[in-house]
Amino acid sequence: MIAVVAGAAAAWAANTNMLVSTSWLADHLRDPNLVILHVGTPKDYDAGHIPGARLVQLSDISITGERGIRLELPPVEALQDAFGKLGMTDRSRIVIYPAADSVQSATRVWFTLDYLGISDRASLLDGGLPLWKTEGRAVSTEAAGPAVRGVFAVRLKNDAVVDAEWVRTHLTDKTVQIVDARAPEYYTGASLGVGARAGRIPGARNIPFSTLLDEQRKLKSADALRPMLADAGGRPKLTAAYCHLGQQATLVYFAARYLGLDVKLYDGSYQDWSMRSELPVESGPAAAQ
Repeated sequence: MIAVVAGAAAAWAANTNMLVSTSWLADHLRDPNLVILHVGTPKDYDAGHIPGARLVQLSDISITGERGIRLELPPVEALQDAFGKLGMTDRSRIVIYPAADSVQSATRVWFTLDYLGISDRASLLDGGLPLWKTEGRAVSTEAAGPAVRGVFAVRLKNDAVVDAEWVRTHLTDKTVQIVDARAPEYYTGASLGVGARAGRIPGARNIPFSTLLDEQRKLKSADALRPMLADAGGRPKLTAAYCHLGQQATLVYFAARYLGLDVKLYDGSYQDWSMRSELPVESGPAAAQ
């Protein structure tokens, strides 16, 4: 998944509304407009979730495309239906958390809401369910009551998504830096991962998505994130970040948006890129940036 980041230095200010703490959520559990989304599986939801949370699986908000690429964005109407079933309306305050350590699954949901133009009311629970449990907060094994189907206005951000052609045309663009959000063994091509050819998009630098998180799986501070996402000169350069399928890179997307930068995603990511035999790949250690 490709994320594209752009912005002037003034855009580095953090958007703190994108994160909520466990203490904030505990204080607002009874808010009538609160919609809590547990991103996981029926098994882990039944094993224990934050009281009032509703289950959303990534399969509920994605499709497998004609070429067999998973986690593609479905038609907007399907997304409206999926989120409407969860009770989401124009008045909803949405909090998203991952069932376990897969923060990137929760940021994939946040990205989808951003694509729909409603992320201004959606936040990630910093630390997720693991931190909630570590702090001894209550969990429930009872399913939330039936939701009243909600209706909400969509302000679709078509420019949030780019394709392989966009990436190809920017490979030699000196104003763009390409970031590979996968683990190092996939970046170097030592392991194939998800794709038809091992390696990376030429010229990419490696910033594994997990390095954006601290030891509690919370998002690192804005001060720590800025140099990670900046170019060699410390500027917020136009940046493209990709992963295997389009899940891990949404953590880069989220971090960039948290810092006030414009972001786009390549839906299909390296799986899509590597399947296209006309597009180049490279492997081995990275050249000096």
